[in-house]
Amino acid sequence: MEIFLKGNYETGEVWLNDNLLSPKRSLKVINHSPDGFNWGYGGSGPAQLALAICLELYDIVYAKEHYQDFKWKYISTLPQSDFDVELDIE
Repeated sequence: MEIFLKGNYETGEVWLNDNLLSPKRSLKVINHSPDGFNWGYGGSGPAQLALAICLELYDIVYAKEHYQDFKWKYISTLPQSDFDVELDIE
């Protein structure tokens, strides 16, 4: 599956397939980062982003089981700056 991600590092905003992601739903599932999304390392902000993306792409059970792997494979490797990428995810 191909997805398109775009992030604004200054604001912490992230778009998945041209749709602005909100952290609200993912925060209700697991509250890693009440300050919002981040990327480019393996911390709580990237975990929140990975969970939010996985919740958009998969059912909640699968998302909760796999978002940390998603974080390490895709989110932690993004640059700590603005980005605009196409990812081919498994």
